[in-house]
Amino acid sequence: MKFWLAPLEGVSDCAFRTLCYQYGADLTFTEMIRVDSLVRKNKSTLALLDLKNDTPTGIQLLAVKPEMLKQFVKKFPFYGIDPVCFNLNLGCPSPDVIIQGGGAALVKRTKRVAELVTILKKLGYPVSLKIRLGLNVQEKEHKVYLNLIRDVDADAFIIHARHARQKSSEGADWTIFPECLDTGKHIVANGDITERKDIEYFKKIGIKEVMIGRAAIRNPSVFQYLKSKEKVSLEVLKKEYNLLANKYPSSAKYKKNVLSYMGKDMHSQKWLM
Repeated sequence: MKFWLAPLEGVSDCAFRTLCYQYGADLTFTEMIRVDSLVRKNKSTLALLDLKNDTPTGIQLLAVKPEMLKQFVKKFPFYGIDPVCFNLNLGCPSPDVIIQGGGAALVKRTKRVAELVTILKKLGYPVSLKIRLGLNVQEKEHKVYLNLIRDVDADAFIIHARHARQKSSEGADWTIFPECLDTGKHIVANGDITERKDIEYFKKIGIKEVMIGRAAIRNPSVFQYLKSKEKVSLEVLKKEYNLLANKYPSSAKYKKNVLSYMGKDMHSQKWLM
C-alpha cells in the first residue's frame, strides 16, 4: 500500500510536504494552483511551485480552458522544476471555482476533461485526476463519476468519496469504490481514511494507494502509523516542522496554519482540495 498526501490549501508548502515524506508519505502534492494565474505570472501563484528539494511531489492544477492549459505547457520548461506527476483538480467545492466551470463542475464534462488531460500529457509526466462524485446528490446518483473514469485516459483517478455539496463532517461513501475498480482504471481512495483497519479494507478490495488529508494535518506521522509504526508526539512534529520551515521558507501564513492545525479536528476547515 502506498500513501499520498492530499493537496491542502494554505498548508502544503515544501516544509510540510517534506515532514510528511519523512514520516512515510510516498508521494506529496502542492496545493491547488490556478493555471490562469500561472500564465499571467502572478507572483504569489508562481511561489506555489515550491519544489525546493527531492521530496516526491506532484503539482495539482486547476484548469478549465484548454487554451490556457496550452499556454502553461509552453511556459513550463522555463519554471525549472521537475515534478513526479501532475494532477487536475475536479473536486474543489468552492462556489467561486464552480461558477467558473472548474473543480467539481468538471466531473460531468467528460470531453473537456479528456482534452485537458491530452494537453497536459504533452509534457511527458503522468497525469491523474482528483474528483468528487459530482456537484450534488443528483449527479452522484446518475454516476457521472463513472462516465468520467471510463472515458478519460488519465493515469490515475483519486476519488474523494463525497459530492461537492457534502460537508466534511458527512461520512465519505466508500461503497462506490468497487464499481470504480470494475472500470479497470487505476483508482486511489480518498476520504475519512484514518485508521489501520481502513487500510485493511482497501487492501481487501484491491486498492493499492490511498490519499490522506485531514488526518495528516492533525498528525503528519499518520503515514508511518498506517504502516504499523507508532505516531510521534505533536511537540516533536512541531519542532521538526519549524526547522524545515526555516530551511524551506514560504509565506508566514503556512507556518501559522500548520502549527495551529496540528492536533485539531479538521472537519470545520474548508481548505482541503
